[in-house]
Amino acid sequence: MAEHHLPPEPADERHHHNHGGKAAVHADDLKPGGRRPRRYGYYYGGGDGYCAGDPARTLCFVVLVVILLAGITALVLYLVYRPSRPAFAVNSVAVYSLSLNDTGNGAGAGGPATLAVSFQLTLVIRNPNGRSAARYDRLAAYVAYRGEPITAPAPMPPLVQDADSAVAVAPVLGAAAPPVPVSPDTAAALATDVSYGVVALRVVVLGRVRFVSGPFRSGWHSMYARCDLLVGVRKSLQAAGGGGGGAGAGPEAPLLGNPTCAVDM
Repeated sequence: MAEHHLPPEPADERHHHNHGGKAAVHADDLKPGGRRPRRYGYYYGGGDGYCAGDPARTLCFVVLVVILLAGITALVLYLVYRPSRPAFAVNSVAVYSLSLNDTGNGAGAGGPATLAVSFQLTLVIRNPNGRSAARYDRLAAYVAYRGEPITAPAPMPPLVQDADSAVAVAPVLGAAAPPVPVSPDTAAALATDVSYGVVALRVVVLGRVRFVSGPFRSGWHSMYARCDLLVGVRKSLQAAGGGGGGAGAGPEAPLLGNPTCAVDM
């Protein structure tokens, strides 16, 4: 049969059982100085802890206060100088040319097609931050139709913008650039929209931006801005000679509705 062992009784209880409930005398009690007292400093804040003693406790308190004040200061500076995204708007569009050229088998037969277009846009960039200037770099803009670029990306010069200010730029997109290949579906849809005289376009601006406020400088943030437009192209193309005019030949095309812009950083 398996043996069962009871746990050993504590020393104090054994002394109580052996001496009829009277406390037993320990050998250490008979030595000079008696039994060494038990130390409970770990539980009651004494002993050899990190903040034991008055000087060490004061130093720990000072360090905690400094860390707390530094955190509060950093939070206040972040809330005060936190930059907001720049805002974009399209005020006008001029259509200089918009012509579809078949290559190979033709767009209607499923072959490749190329699109030669030329636009000039008036973009208004606003910095809404009242305490931070904005710096833009590596800017490029292009026009897309149904998710496909119809102009090559046109580089734009760097831009420095003061706090709470707006600046207007007028890039020319597609001029002196080779025709852009498009899919047959896009070519057919664009031809249909041009015949109706209204084309839905998207203007895309890429680049990076950083904010400067006194001695504080943020890192560079990638920027992706897009503006959706409804453009009336019939009168512009007629004034440009049916879509083949050069830069400067086409008048301003009307913007139908309110163009909407969004910016991601």
